[in-house]
Amino acid sequence: MDLPVMPPVLPMLAKSASVIPPGMQYEAKWDGFRAIVFRDGPEIEVGSRSGKPLTRYFPELVDALLRQLPGRCVLDGEIVVARGGRLDFDALLERIHPADSRVRHLAEVTPAGLIAFDLLALGDRSLMDTPQRERREALTDALRGAHDPVFTAPVTHDLEVARGWFEQFEGAGLDGVIAKPPGLPYRPGERVMVKVKHERTADCVVAGLRLHKSGPVVGSLLLGLYDDAGRLQHVGVCASFPMRRRQELMAELEPLRMADVGGHPWQEWASADAQAADRLPGGPSRWTGKKDLSWLPLRPERVLEVAYDHMQGDRFRHTAQFRRWRPDREPRQCTYAQLEEPVSYDLARVLGTG
Repeated sequence: MDLPVMPPVLPMLAKSASVIPPGMQYEAKWDGFRAIVFRDGPEIEVGSRSGKPLTRYFPELVDALLRQLPGRCVLDGEIVVARGGRLDFDALLERIHPADSRVRHLAEVTPAGLIAFDLLALGDRSLMDTPQRERREALTDALRGAHDPVFTAPVTHDLEVARGWFEQFEGAGLDGVIAKPPGLPYRPGERVMVKVKHERTADCVVAGLRLHKSGPVVGSLLLGLYDDAGRLQHVGVCASFPMRRRQELMAELEPLRMADVGGHPWQEWASADAQAADRLPGGPSRWTGKKDLSWLPLRPERVLEVAYDHMQGDRFRHTAQFRRWRPDREPRQCTYAQLEEPVSYDLARVLGTG
């Protein structure tokens, strides 16, 4: 390749805020794989957020990009998989597979799309120092003839429209709104945009913990909810504590420590059959590799209120945040029934194709 912007490029990032700021360019926050796409004639390279290549996992998307993108360009976007009118992150995760035969099969069964939202280079010109508003105009012109599975992300400068998107688009699997200063140049790896995500709370059973890499203090708390059959399902973790708080939590939870997993609701966590039947901690995957997935069982007697942004199927999509202990709650009261379901919204309407 010989482009004015060459791989790898780290994507421009966003910092969190609790409200949508005024005076910005607004876009939906897509729930997929961030991707920087480099095209130079017949060559395409798709780089991940970390700079590692994603190209081989999405052959059907590469074919579409070769047909629809300008001959020489670099753009920023999100790779997504849609099912039933909404984004499906679990199906997207399955696309990252080491076997080429499996990759080809999934390309047919769960084809991916690209939502483009920024243009970093076009032809022989780098747009990295060009203001956001001008890059957006150039992107719109460059992709004017694009069609499924290549889309240009909807954009607005109207704060009230952005607030409406924040409320409605979650039902299509999106997870918030991104706000970009109109005069902002592209700044790789820097948190110069603003993201506003949904936050809800849930009461969860604390049923285990993992140790921190630094030593015998809490690394993360393992959270559970009871399903309709009365089984405790592992729904995610709560982490990101200051070191002093990790030490305090270790002391607080010591009375609940079990000598082993015998009698624990997740005692079969090491069994592949059990992992297939229920949500249990420590399930091996190609994402965890050789990572230590061991955990310390706790008697499931304490209830913790956590904050979360949204669910992915029957688990928290991201790490939950500690809010407070709930001694007034009984563990058996911690069920899926308490979770708020977003109102359904068709993804085609978000993309303006339906």
